[in-house]
Amino acid sequence: MTIQAKILEIIKGLCLKLGTAVIMITHDLGIVAGTCDNVCVMYAGRIVEKATNDELFSDPKHPYSQGLIKSVPRIDRPHQQRLFSIEGQPPNVIDMPDCCPFHPRCEHAMDICRRKYQPETNLGGMRRVHCWLYGKDG
Repeated sequence: MTIQAKILEIIKGLCLKLGTAVIMITHDLGIVAGTCDNVCVMYAGRIVEKATNDELFSDPKHPYSQGLIKSVPRIDRPHQQRLFSIEGQPPNVIDMPDCCPFHPRCEHAMDICRRKYQPETNLGGMRRVHCWLYGKDG
């Protein structure tokens, strides 16, 4: 953890010094929460949600984003409480379906989710989501 923190601090310092941005690709939501301004959540190689850091962590829209955030251990939860787990298995990315690849694992899946992929829906500002819960016909 100490080395990770030092590396992140070096990256942040270089960004400030050079006036550049950094794209971080990680599964560590702690790093995302502590270092990123804008976030793209990906599932099966597709962006399913775009938001500012604050928007994503305070009000995730896509069911996959919601599941990811619920699965993060928190110190304000009892230690005996089981961590949340997204049920099911990820799809075979070599043979991707034409529909929403998350639908077999989604508690909100509708018939349209099984038939076609939702185009990007603009929720205002930079906020975007690919989910029939927020799109036309959903």
